[in-house]
Parts: sequence; structure tokens; C-alpha cells
Amino acid sequence: MKKAIIKRAFVLALIGVFMSSMAWAQGDKSKRPSPPATATGKIKEATITINYSSPSVKGRKIWGDLVPYDKVWRAGANEATIFETDKDIKVEGKTLAKGKYSLYAIPGEKQWTIIFNSATGQWGINRDGTTTEDPAKDVLRVVVKSGKSESFNERLIYTVDSKGFALLWENLKVPVSIK
Repeated sequence: MKKAIIKRAFVLALIGVFMSSMAWAQGDKSKRPSPPATATGKIKEATITINYSSPSVKGRKIWGDLVPYDKVWRAGANEATIFETDKDIKVEGKTLAKGKYSLYAIPGEKQWTIIFNSATGQWGINRDGTTTEDPAKDVLRVVVKSGKSESFNERLIYTVDSKGFALLWENLKVPVSIK
């Protein structure tokens, strides 16, 4: 009887260890096909941080196909991309108060609309494939011109420099001016 109880306890403990290791592995975001990435930099006195998930091209047609033109996109993969500034800034000449925002975009063939939205922490898309962007919570929208990047980028990346930030993916660059 004691041996059976000890055996059951051992098996249950082993199952518990296995299940917790599976749960731990699921929580490791670096193992995702679109792993998390961060871009950070200073623009004058402001520190800008962009947290996003970085999808790969994988031989796919990105612009106008995987990411359709003229529809709101979460500007990354997985959770909505987060843009944070510790000081008030001017984005394309318009004021954006210090804070944390979800970053969305409406890609176009020649120009893009960049959206800063006050709702944060949400998954980037709904079950029906639409984004989680709520226009009522848009804080700022700016229009910028896109262009060809200097080189091919297999993974989506954001960069932050003294002039602003840029989204680069595939053969495209979308610069956004910040002062």
C-alpha cells in the first residue's frame, strides 16, 4: 500500500514538473517565429523606446499582400507594437505628450499613416484578423512618405536616431521625423 502511494506521488510529481516546463517554454517569447525586439535612442532630451515583435519575410510578398495597403496594421507581429517617450516630442511637427502608446500604421504604396493610440497591452489583432486599434483612442496620426531601403531586411526592424525613427522591412524604409 505504501509503495503504491509513493509510486503515485512520484508519477504525479513527474507530471507536474513536465507540465510546468511546458508552460515555461510557452512563455519564452524569444522562441516565437516573430521574436520580441527593442529599439531605443535619444532625440535631444527624449528617450524613445519601441518594443515590437519582428516577423521575417520568409520569401513572402510583404507590402500589398501579407500586409495590405490602406488597412490598419499593428506595425509588427504578436502584441501591438509599443512606442514610449519620456518627454513631450514633436512627431512630423505635431505634439505627442510623453507616455506609452500602441503604434499602428496604414501602409500605402507611397505614403503611410502612422498612428499613436492610447490603449496599450493588447494583442495586435482580433480573431477576425482586424487590428485592435480603436480609432476613438487615437492620440495622433501623421502621414509620412515611404521609400526604398538601402538594403534588404529579412526581419522587420525599427531604428531610432537623432532625426526620429524608421521602420525597415524587406526593401522598404518608413522614416518618421521627431524633434
